[in-house]
Amino acid sequence: MTAKDNFMIDPTPADGEGGQQNPHVIGVARKEDDPDQPVIPETLPILAIRGLVVFPGTVVPLTVRRPTSLKLLEESLPQSKVIGLVTQQTNEESPGPDDLYKIGVAANVLKLIRQPDGSAVIAVQAMRRFAIRKVVLTHPFIKAEVEVLWPIMPPKEDKEFEAAVRNLRETALRLIKVTPDVPEQARAIIEGMQDPGQMADFLASNLNMEVPDKQQLLEELDVAKRVRAVQLRVSSQYEIAQLQQKLQQDVASQFTDAQRRAYLREQIKAIQRELGEEPEGADEQIEELRKELEEAQLPPEVMEQAEKELKRLRALPQASPEVSVIVGYLESLADLPWNKRSEDNLDLNQAQKILDRDHYDLEKVKRRLIEFLAVRKLNPRGRGPILCFLGPPGVGKTSLGQSIADALGRKFARMSLGGIRDEAEIRGHRRTYIGSMPGRIIQEMRRVGTKNPVIMLDEIDKLGADFRGDPASALLEVLDPRQNNAFVDRYIDVPFDLSEVIFIATANYMDAVPAPLRDRMEVIELPGYTEREKLEIAKNYLVVRQLEENGLKPEQCQWEKSALSRVIEDYTREAGVRELERQIGAVCRGIAARVARGEIQAMTVTPQIVQEMLGPPRYIRETRLKTSKPGVVTGLAYTPIGGEVLFIEATRYPGKGNITLTGQIGNVMRESVQAALSLVRSRVKELGISADAFRDMDIHVHVPSGAVPKDGPSAGVAMFTAIASLFSDTPVRSEVAMTGEVTLRGLVLPIGGLKEKTLAALRAGIEEVIIPKLNEKDLFDLPEEVKNKLKFTLAENVDDVLRAALEREEEEKIHNRLKGSGGDGTKPRPRSQ
Repeated sequence: MTAKDNFMIDPTPADGEGGQQNPHVIGVARKEDDPDQPVIPETLPILAIRGLVVFPGTVVPLTVRRPTSLKLLEESLPQSKVIGLVTQQTNEESPGPDDLYKIGVAANVLKLIRQPDGSAVIAVQAMRRFAIRKVVLTHPFIKAEVEVLWPIMPPKEDKEFEAAVRNLRETALRLIKVTPDVPEQARAIIEGMQDPGQMADFLASNLNMEVPDKQQLLEELDVAKRVRAVQLRVSSQYEIAQLQQKLQQDVASQFTDAQRRAYLREQIKAIQRELGEEPEGADEQIEELRKELEEAQLPPEVMEQAEKELKRLRALPQASPEVSVIVGYLESLADLPWNKRSEDNLDLNQAQKILDRDHYDLEKVKRRLIEFLAVRKLNPRGRGPILCFLGPPGVGKTSLGQSIADALGRKFARMSLGGIRDEAEIRGHRRTYIGSMPGRIIQEMRRVGTKNPVIMLDEIDKLGADFRGDPASALLEVLDPRQNNAFVDRYIDVPFDLSEVIFIATANYMDAVPAPLRDRMEVIELPGYTEREKLEIAKNYLVVRQLEENGLKPEQCQWEKSALSRVIEDYTREAGVRELERQIGAVCRGIAARVARGEIQAMTVTPQIVQEMLGPPRYIRETRLKTSKPGVVTGLAYTPIGGEVLFIEATRYPGKGNITLTGQIGNVMRESVQAALSLVRSRVKELGISADAFRDMDIHVHVPSGAVPKDGPSAGVAMFTAIASLFSDTPVRSEVAMTGEVTLRGLVLPIGGLKEKTLAALRAGIEEVIIPKLNEKDLFDLPEEVKNKLKFTLAENVDDVLRAALEREEEEKIHNRLKGSGGDGTKPRPRSQ
């Protein structure tokens, strides 16, 4: 028995005729033997009710919606206010006589209210039970002959019955006492009832029972049995109510501190509302923030910090500017992926397929990446190294990072570090500043939404430094696998675990990267592509992509292999393939324009079409020296965009022994020229040079492409050869290029970037390359195409260089001079490969 289902006094209409709600008793009728009650006719119109049993002596509201029921009211009420109420046995919308119970109640219609939707609400006073003897009408509504049923009362001297009635009354009053929110009228009604049958009917109508059980009580004419049956139901519900009360008391005794704070917080809120100090919605915003923080599963120490901020937020007036700062901070904490992870896909075969799909060749790099993923598979909690892809632009460094993320099934984020000079871009700004925000690392973690993404730090060699700090120094903690598990951004000011992030850096040139930062990364070099590799990349990747981007189908634009070679040779000069893709795209756009105009349906791209679309060749591939001339040498240089051929020109004219350097030569290259000059002057006898030649002559060393800055020690060999060739009046072979650093003892020291330099030599049409003997180990990594087309001469000292570089006839002269100066004259030409 509950307050709303049992003792409601308010006359709220209930949908008892065709709905799903149970109507509520709104009062108690007069006694069954009241002479003022209307006479019950022998034939009654039958109103079928669903989900409800009406007992004599009660007044209830009923909502009538069925057309047949509304017809019953319209035709019957003008003649008689008495109708029959019979409960349905089934849930039919149009019940027949067989769908109804055989016993119901005769009721007097007290009031009828018509509703705007066409339905009607009637208040009925239930009078007596009746039984259906014979159905006389089924359409438009049911009408039946009825027999009034009279209750069977026990003898007045039956003490057992009297005790049962008293017990029922006391139990009902106790039930009302333990049931919360029961109207006071219910107690008064029960205490004032003297008829045991009416009291049993009133309690039965308000007990929480199923319809068949209530119908069974309605059909029970023996009042003594009815009272005992209702007593069992009331006692059972009284025990249940006692248990509920005990459970509520137990819960109340376990009132936690958090609940107590919430209760006190509600009181404070009510006081603030009374004082007009809290606008509507402030508390809802705080609770929403708290919910988001709990859903984010913050670590305990972070949640403690968040609780402090929530406490501050609650104490601040909403007009305070500090409110927006705290709200932004808490939202940042809630948005961070403290415990959200992507499930790693460590299928090495699938990873190999993805790498092969996205990138051509680069076998060494792919092998290292597969090893990296294999270690992740065997030791998921291990701290892997920070990878750094080093190479010229356009060789696929950034796309390799995306391929790693695809292979692992992780989210991918790219951070461009080029031009960043403010350390706060990495570590964030303190919240004391206006417009403060987290650093780039935390922002990317917030954006990807997982704790273990792949983050690419692009162009790490382009970081700058000024009065605002050094961003490269801020990256030291981020890129240290043993420290970044507690990375502290200045904005969030709590530790955040970055140990599960795979960081991949890219750079074009490592000299600009500080040594401590280089020490934290494993450098994987991605050298430039050979012409054969570019041709395969263009055929399998670039053409397909450009056809799709320009709206062309493969059959509308077919490329001949010779056309791609023409683009590579005459219209690009780069280590990567970025410019190559642009030129292919230009040709595809030209064809797309013709197809769109309807001029052609399809076209095969030939070398002639390439020249027609792109114009005259932009580069002359045969860039080596046409003729040999004393003082002019072909050197090799390494730049951030790949290898380049470097011509070094030296000339002399009468003067006072001065030297002039031009061509934007850096300090290291200037020192190389000075060292080369000193080395030549120390060997004048072997080279057949007059000792007075340097005193009476000025020297001018120039490196063409004067607008391009140049620096580095690897041109030392070329500088020495140029000056020695100039003063010995001996031409240098035009098909030879050289690289290497020299010492004052004449030794040739190793250099870097050998692959890029040899690729540049190959592009320029060089046939032989002189390299330091100490670089022999690097020949293994060179492409087979380079090894097959270039001849390599290994030089230990400058004598080896001169023997290989000078013209054959002049070489014999120098060899004889060396023999005459004390040498055995039997030293062979330097070893070539």
